Amino acid sequence: MVRLPLARGDNPTPERFADLERAAIDLAEFVRALQRLDPTGGPPPGEHNFGRGEPLSRRDDATRRAIASLHDELDVGAVAEAWDAALQAPTWSGPPLWIHGDLSAGNLLVREGRLAAVIDFGCVGVGDPACDLMIAWTFLVPQARAVFRSALAVDGATWARGRGWALSTALIALPCYTDTNPVMVRGARHTIAEVLADRAV
Repeated sequence: MVRLPLARGDNPTPERFADLERAAIDLAEFVRALQRLDPTGGPPPGEHNFGRGEPLSRRDDATRRAIASLHDELDVGAVAEAWDAALQAPTWSGPPLWIHGDLSAGNLLVREGRLAAVIDFGCVGVGDPACDLMIAWTFLVPQARAVFRSALAVDGATWARGRGWALSTALIALPCYTDTNPVMVRGARHTIAEVLADRAV
């Protein structure tokens, strides 16, 4: 039996990294290493990973229902415009690639100011890699976000779909957790604000 070393560290906040731009590069290197693995036989998107890696358009109905339910809380016109823009991005035309599926701050460990590990591979699969870009808006600040994109050499369409994944996930989470999980609600609001600010630049 192979015994893997135990990952040690703390869940990060941006301030826990000695250099958040260095962390963005480390994250990009993790994503690229994952994408270089042979995807043959890998599980396609499905219930096991909440559809991570599927075409963004499959989230349209659920996302628009969430937008409609938030008309008293958000600028739904701006949010709908951002969602429409994401849907207009060309779909992934390359081969399916390995994705982590839940690349978020809660699944990162930081030790001595550096990224130490990525954990929780319960949403792993093969498909459109755009969903692994969500962390650019859920966690990274604008300058580190730009470093992350540059280090990955992401094309415009994939970046737009990644932004759409971040927006859709936050919009769907917000009404679901309003009365039960204030941490999730704060995270969702933060992500929506980051997406809208990023599109305005």
